[in-house]
Amino acid sequence: MGLSLVGLSSCALGQDDGAGTAPTSEEKSADLAKFDPCTFFKPEELTSYGVSTQAEDFTLVSFQPGCAWNGKKMDIALQKNEDETVDSLEKGAHDEYTRIKIAGRDSARMIVAGGEGTGGCITVVPAGGGIVLYQLSGYMRDSVADPCGEIEKIAEQTASRLPE
Repeated sequence: MGLSLVGLSSCALGQDDGAGTAPTSEEKSADLAKFDPCTFFKPEELTSYGVSTQAEDFTLVSFQPGCAWNGKKMDIALQKNEDETVDSLEKGAHDEYTRIKIAGRDSARMIVAGGEGTGGCITVVPAGGGIVLYQLSGYMRDSVADPCGEIEKIAEQTASRLPE
């Protein structure tokens, strides 16, 4: 399987809400806590992406549960993280971290450290006080011509359904 671990710290909490008070972690993650990444995609969406409609667990660390769907050319995965934000992830080590807009949300394109040119890309989208990570991993480095463009297209088509 081509998906790679995205190691994120669980210590970045309490972004200021602009009113001088930081929401508690319970307030921040209430909407995201109820969100199930494994049932998010519609079967017809998964088929159109060229991946199986059968979700497989992709919870590599307890604070970032998710699922993956396998295809012939690529795998996609969707994970949630109630502790991180688009801003807090920027401080980590990456080969690329570029701010983008996805469905009107301030999001980011991320390639993990050492991942440049490997056929994988992650789109980080704010959701419900935390983040959702859309991940694409090609089976071979040239399986998908533009992995970031492809996963951003999937995110753009579906992110409006994510928790606010």
